[in-house]
Amino acid sequence: MLVTAYFAIIFLLALCVGLELIARHLTPPQSTPTAVANPVFRRFQTIFLRAYLLALWADWLQGPYLYKLYRHYSFLESQIAILYVCGLASCVLFAPFSGWLPQVLGRRQTCLLFCLSYSACCLTKLSTDYFVLIVGRILGGLSTSLLTTTFESWYVHRHVDVHDFPKEWIPSTFTKAATWNHGLAVGAGLVANLLTEWLHLGPVAPFLLAVPCLVCCGWVVLTDWGKEEAEEGPEGDKQKLLLGPPNGGGTRLSARARFSRSCHEALRCLLSDRRVMLLGGVQALFESVLYIFVFLWTPVLDPHGPPLGIVFSCLMASSLAGSLLYRLATSTRYRLQPGHVLCLAVLMAFFSFFMLTFSTVPGQPRPHESFLAFLLLELACGLYFPAVSFLQSRVIPEEKRAGVLAWFRLPLHLLACLGLLALHGEISGTGGGEEGSGTRHMFGGCAVMMLAALMAVVSLFTLGRNDTDLRLEGTRGEGEMY
Repeated sequence: MLVTAYFAIIFLLALCVGLELIARHLTPPQSTPTAVANPVFRRFQTIFLRAYLLALWADWLQGPYLYKLYRHYSFLESQIAILYVCGLASCVLFAPFSGWLPQVLGRRQTCLLFCLSYSACCLTKLSTDYFVLIVGRILGGLSTSLLTTTFESWYVHRHVDVHDFPKEWIPSTFTKAATWNHGLAVGAGLVANLLTEWLHLGPVAPFLLAVPCLVCCGWVVLTDWGKEEAEEGPEGDKQKLLLGPPNGGGTRLSARARFSRSCHEALRCLLSDRRVMLLGGVQALFESVLYIFVFLWTPVLDPHGPPLGIVFSCLMASSLAGSLLYRLATSTRYRLQPGHVLCLAVLMAFFSFFMLTFSTVPGQPRPHESFLAFLLLELACGLYFPAVSFLQSRVIPEEKRAGVLAWFRLPLHLLACLGLLALHGEISGTGGGEEGSGTRHMFGGCAVMMLAALMAVVSLFTLGRNDTDLRLEGTRGEGEMY
């Protein structure tokens, strides 16, 4: 596995470079956007990305060796499953507050809270006490909820409400962030491997490296973002929040009222449009399975001695290759619809889990086949996320999208928690023996969930066969998709 991992990362990086060159050749930039030529916008974008990318880098550093760290502390797989469940459950609990806190504390202050809570989460990894590690997982759930909402909320607010830049410029910033995000994920695996395997600093080293990155992120938020907000005037972002409603109800009542109204409107949108419900079902099934995969990939491969940091980089590079293939597939030359790509991604994920049910037979493990199946799953993820993001942008109104996606994440995390609890129960019931049997059964369950997701995708596009909202612009033909 050692040699396989190093050959795989070289091949995948070369593949990504080749696909990027082909994509640039087939999809040349049509014209220089006005946003690129605007120095004020470029400065504002740089200030945001400087902090946001540091936060993402700190997040990715914690991916490769989390499970390995718990095993290093001699915890059983069933105990580790509970730690993961605590993290997912805290995501469910804190998700509503992640939308409410910026309205009370202010967006910049909430970003500082993220840096503080995630730093504390990383420092808990120094302890071998199970209760302390549970607290760390809870802090990690809070931090993850804040990372996925608060930074983007600050940017969109400043972009639209303060600088009055065109809304059409917003995707350019998040496209650039997504491009960097893939590179950071691959690099995080390499750096984590350097610290843990080559320098022999142990699996806690990447978590300690994440702390100064979060400190730097907090410093940028405190200084650069503070100067950015100071230019708005003495009122500031938080001062606007301190202005109560006309009836004098006060800040807290106003924040609660806005939050409650947005939740109800999002739920009404979800229940009134069957397309939205089906898309939410696809997201809940597909992404909950990914959380289970995040837990299982290390115990499947680690006994065979691969460098986990390099394996993690291989997985992230495979996801990057998938996103590049999506760009090619939906380019003006090939004109594949995002619906087609989504079906293909779910089918590939189903096939990868089907492979894993045979490569993880207790007593007869086939790690090379498991590694290949994991790479196929990440390739499917690279296709899935841009496709589902496109469809969400078409069927969910922009003003309700954040609330609807928050409702999507509720069953997503609950399904993942139930899956890990089922695995914990199966392992505990066997007294810790035949752990591979529980893993194999869980992969079989994931394959069934992917099959259900595939049926939901087919139902979605059967329902919207002639729906132009589900198509890329410029495609002709009523029944072209099916």
